[in-house]
Amino acid sequence: MRVLFIGTGEIGVPVLRSLAESREHELVGVVTQPDKPVGREQRIEAPPIKAAVPVNTLPVLQPKRIKDAFEEIRALNPDAIVVMAYGQILPRGVLEIPRIACLNLHASLLPRHRGAAPIQAAIVAGDRETGISVMFMDEGLDTGDLLLRKHIEIAPDETGGSLHDRLADIAPVALNDALTQLQSGTAARTPQDSLAATYAPKLEREHGRLDWSEPAALIERKIRAFDPWPGAFTILRDETGRERKLKVFRASVVDSCGADPANLVIPTTQEAVRLEEVQLEGKRRMSTAEFLRGHHAPLVLA
Repeated sequence: MRVLFIGTGEIGVPVLRSLAESREHELVGVVTQPDKPVGREQRIEAPPIKAAVPVNTLPVLQPKRIKDAFEEIRALNPDAIVVMAYGQILPRGVLEIPRIACLNLHASLLPRHRGAAPIQAAIVAGDRETGISVMFMDEGLDTGDLLLRKHIEIAPDETGGSLHDRLADIAPVALNDALTQLQSGTAARTPQDSLAATYAPKLEREHGRLDWSEPAALIERKIRAFDPWPGAFTILRDETGRERKLKVFRASVVDSCGADPANLVIPTTQEAVRLEEVQLEGKRRMSTAEFLRGHHAPLVLA
């Protein structure tokens, strides 16, 4: 089949490479988001998908709005469109372009965790498993009929980053199975149970601020889920009243009887959280023991 790939995020790179190397299908083009300024210096950078395109002659479209590239996409005459982590909802006009189907790969076991941040949501919720769902796209937000799902277990020490990479690795396998079924005419369409749907909205940096009124187990899961984005943090105030952000990378749940905020064992509504790996604003990442050796004055949460 002639396949057009649409995506932006790093998680879609293995799928793009798999399509480019396929002997069964022809990758006819790529659609991704425009280059944008990144970091403090606001350097213009290409999205990960554009940077990973393996052939210079392959058409790469970067419309601000995908509907603006309607004619260019139609001219590529795709049999199938494959979408993963693009960042825009495709309008009906684009969905109707491919001869056979428009498929989306989503990093959760739909209908659970529809939306922009399914990987973090699965860890925060304490789910035991997640996976890649391949669905037939419609105009809704991750609401299309399911073709197949690939399951993986979530490890007890899983972070958002490690789960992202594991899901990226199984995505090409899921897509290959889906395309094989699609081409042979054996692909099933299973409507999603909307009553079982949950939503994982886009995360902003402020979502990483830890709320010590929540149970310790939930806080510990958030610390893992938000590594590397949006990053878990709290605010410390020193004896002078100065406030600084303390990033938290690793923690554990302990008995609340041992709570000692000055030693970064923080009481919560249920048990306590011992911070184990942190980074104070302007400093390097280090163990809590190392951090406390360099900070003898009492530290309190702001």
